[in-house]
Amino acid sequence: MTKILFLSAPVIALVAGIAAGDYLRPASPGSEAEDNASLSPLIEAKNDADTRQDPPANTGTDVRTATFSFPSQFFVPLMRNGDMGAMMILTLSVETAKDQLEAMKQQEHRLRDALLRQLLIHANTGGFDGNFTTEVSLRVLRESLLKAARHATTLPVHAVLIEDIARQDG
Repeated sequence: MTKILFLSAPVIALVAGIAAGDYLRPASPGSEAEDNASLSPLIEAKNDADTRQDPPANTGTDVRTATFSFPSQFFVPLMRNGDMGAMMILTLSVETAKDQLEAMKQQEHRLRDALLRQLLIHANTGGFDGNFTTEVSLRVLRESLLKAARHATTLPVHAVLIEDIARQDG
């Protein structure tokens, strides 16, 4: 009996890992509502007037906004005393001018680096401790991410949207 348990443990771990990977996979455009309902500590943060940059006056160009979604999630380790106690998993998007969407895609790696750097700073300063889902906490996070995104590119960044946010204890 112990041999069966010993041999089945890796198989069970593999199946659990596959299920967890499928569960945490970034949302495809068609299944976003289904995936949003599946994460337990989940928020869909809305834009504030505070973090929104008004588009320029109508100059004959299309000033409607478009959203650039990063193709994969952001994983932020929460380190305490040299140990990883938890992991924050975020899905972010950047709101920009519609005519700048292709240029924004070209700068994906630069933006991802800047946003991840800011998320790590936020984590290391205790930003994800306690109730990180309060509006005040999320506003601080959105503002710091918006500042980092604007610093990383010369393209117009109107807002950084937090589509999903979850904490996975380790």
